[in-house]
Amino acid sequence: MGEVAPEVMANIKSAEKDIRRTARRNERNSSQRTRLRTFNKKVLSLVAAGKLDEARTAYQTMSSLLDRAGKTGLIHHRQADRKKSRLAKLIHKAGNTKS
Repeated sequence: MGEVAPEVMANIKSAEKDIRRTARRNERNSSQRTRLRTFNKKVLSLVAAGKLDEARTAYQTMSSLLDRAGKTGLIHHRQADRKKSRLAKLIHKAGNTKS
């Protein structure tokens, strides 16, 4: 992590620092994006399996993750709102059909 990638030939110190900074951000953002996708799949699979209580719990966590991602710029805040809305609608719809 402490070294600049060998394929990058920055001539200026600030450019080398930018490369390091970009690599750190990319690593962090990739893991957070993966976590969002994983939780989305988890909520969808729980709803499909009919486990609505577990789905609601997972949705709360997913909602928090989406809010944080929207706040930090990982995804657009309106995209976060849209994803939350669609998941909530799905869970609500599944709850009404099961009753």
